[in-house]
Amino acid sequence: NKPEAVEVTFADFDGVLYHISNPNGDKTKVMVSISLKFYKELQEHGADEVLKKVYGNYLVNPESGYNVSLLYDLENLPADKDAIVHQAGMLKRNCFASVFEKYFKFQEEGKEGEKRAVIHYRDDETMYVEAKKDRVTVVFSTVFKDDDDVVIGKVFMQEFKEGRRASHTAPQVLFSHREPPLELKDTDAAVGDNIGYITFVLFPRHTNAAARDNTINLIHTFRDYLHYHIKCSK
Repeated sequence: NKPEAVEVTFADFDGVLYHISNPNGDKTKVMVSISLKFYKELQEHGADEVLKKVYGNYLVNPESGYNVSLLYDLENLPADKDAIVHQAGMLKRNCFASVFEKYFKFQEEGKEGEKRAVIHYRDDETMYVEAKKDRVTVVFSTVFKDDDDVVIGKVFMQEFKEGRRASHTAPQVLFSHREPPLELKDTDAAVGDNIGYITFVLFPRHTNAAARDNTINLIHTFRDYLHYHIKCSK
């Protein structure tokens, strides 16, 4: 069972890059690195602290060209290897988590008036997060490539609205086309025929300690989920 050499670079959604390698050619060590163009914005909301809490000593100085690196010694892994592998696979999600955890906490503590988080997660698309005493509002701006995408996107978002009737625990979902929602009226949010805004209104039942991990898992990939289904529909 000798370890084999590994040297892989691959892409994820939102311009994210991963690099998995053996540092200095040592096959008993595996380094997992991630590059996110928007990592500096995540750092403003405590990303470094969240990653330190999750990964502990596996977190090392990032390799050149990457924002975060994890280092694993294959000869000294704990008995529960599956948990370690799972956490390594959640690296992008855990980078994102800091923003949501911060604003969920604001809501929990009844804090209002905190500055809105603005994350430019793609070159032309943005995520906004804002906390109020009774809710956390998450808004995604997204760009539709053509008129057909706008139509399919609208149908898809209508299904989300209908879905709330079937499930009383689902968050409220709002969709606005061309113009940003009222929550963003004082911002430089983009306007245009190919722009859409998806707003999630998350209540304490979605943001409490028992539910928040699942909420973060689902919401941080929403943009990819939407565009995947638009492509499949076409």
